[in-house]
Amino acid sequence: MANPKNQGRLTQDMKREVIGIISQMKDPRLSSGLLTVTRLDVTPDLDVAKVYISVLGKEEAAADAVKALNRASGHIRSEISRRMHIRKSPRFVFAQDDGAAYAAHINQVLADLNKE
Repeated sequence: MANPKNQGRLTQDMKREVIGIISQMKDPRLSSGLLTVTRLDVTPDLDVAKVYISVLGKEEAAADAVKALNRASGHIRSEISRRMHIRKSPRFVFAQDDGAAYAAHINQVLADLNKE
């Protein structure tokens, strides 16, 4: 078990490394839009890490990027283990983060209310 104080630092370091690994990948599905890692959540026992990504552009580009990253999760796991020098690296699960689209929708609803 990781110390709660160190858990946040470990999560931030892992997020930084995941961003570096993704930027070096040569999959064309990952370069179709602006891909951003928005959040990374790691369980305290380092069993699963859920990575939330957002892709600026088309909706199907985000779905393709999530599929590509989930297919490459084994490679990402081994690279994290090698780069961070940790014995047990988590299993990575990638998911689409719809926070920016939801915020744009809320802003549009508020703008429509102000017009009326």
